[in-house]
Amino acid sequence: MSSQRTHEVTTTDGVTIGGTVHGQGPPLVFVHGNLGDGDLDWQALLPHLTDRFACYLPSMRGRGLSGEHPDLSFGRLVDDVIAYVESIGQPTGLVGWSAGASLAFTAAAQSDAVDAVAPFELGVQSLMDDQQRAIVGGAVVHMGELAAEGRMTEAVRALAADWSFNDEELAVADGAGYFEAAGRYVPNLLGFFQQARQYQGPTPGDPAVLEAISSPVLALHGSDTKPWFAASARYVADEVSSAAVYEIPGAGHAAPLTHPRELAEALTGFFASDHQPA
Repeated sequence: MSSQRTHEVTTTDGVTIGGTVHGQGPPLVFVHGNLGDGDLDWQALLPHLTDRFACYLPSMRGRGLSGEHPDLSFGRLVDDVIAYVESIGQPTGLVGWSAGASLAFTAAAQSDAVDAVAPFELGVQSLMDDQQRAIVGGAVVHMGELAAEGRMTEAVRALAADWSFNDEELAVADGAGYFEAAGRYVPNLLGFFQQARQYQGPTPGDPAVLEAISSPVLALHGSDTKPWFAASARYVADEVSSAAVYEIPGAGHAAPLTHPRELAEALTGFFASDHQPA
C-alpha cells in the first residue's frame, strides 16, 4: 500500500523543489516532461511500482510543490534534479520522460548519487534535422498564440498534438483531464522554450556528457513514437558502454499516460534486476 508523503530540497539559488513520495523500497526519482508536473505525469505508474520502490515525484520550479523562479534554463533545471536526488541521501535510480529524460540523463553524468538512469523518449538535439526543428518551432509558436488569447488548455494540447502525441494519446490525455490540469503551466513552458534557445551548456548528445555516464542506462522509447526519439535511444545505447535500449510495444511518446503497466514493467526489470533490460 502506498503511504504518501513529501520530500523537498532548497537549491543554491533559494528555490524549494518539492514532490510527493509514494511507496517503500529503493528510491526512484521521476523527472516529468515539459507539459505537466510530477504528479500529473507519473500518477498512472504508481500502482505498478509502489510495492517495490519509493517513488519520488518532484516538480520543476514553478510547478506542483516547487517554488517559482525566473531562471528556467536547462542547466539550472539539471542542477535542481541533482540537488533533489542528492538530498535523498542514498544511491538513487533516476527516470525521466521527454524533456525530463534529457534532464535526468544529463544529471546522471554529473552526480555519483545516481546509480542507474532510465530515460524514456529522450531527444538528442544533434540528431534533429531542419524539418523537425521547423515542426517544433511552429508548435511552440502555435501554443504561444493560443496562450495570448487566454486559451491555456488548448495551448498545451496544441503543443502535444503538433509535435509529440498521436491521436490515441490525445484521446487518453483528454479523457484524463491532463491538458486541462497542465494548462496552468503554459507561461512557465513558454519561458523554458525561450531560455532554451539561448542555452549553450551540456546536453545529452554532448561527448562530455556521454563519456561521463558510468551508471547503467536503459534508453526507452515507444514502438510507435516519432523516428527522432527512437533514433536518440539507439544513439545513447551506441555511445555509452553501460547503456541498452528497450522498446515499449504499442506505445508512442506518452506511455506514462497510455501504457503505464508496460512502462512500469520495463522499469522494474531494469532497476530490480541488476540494471538489465526487462
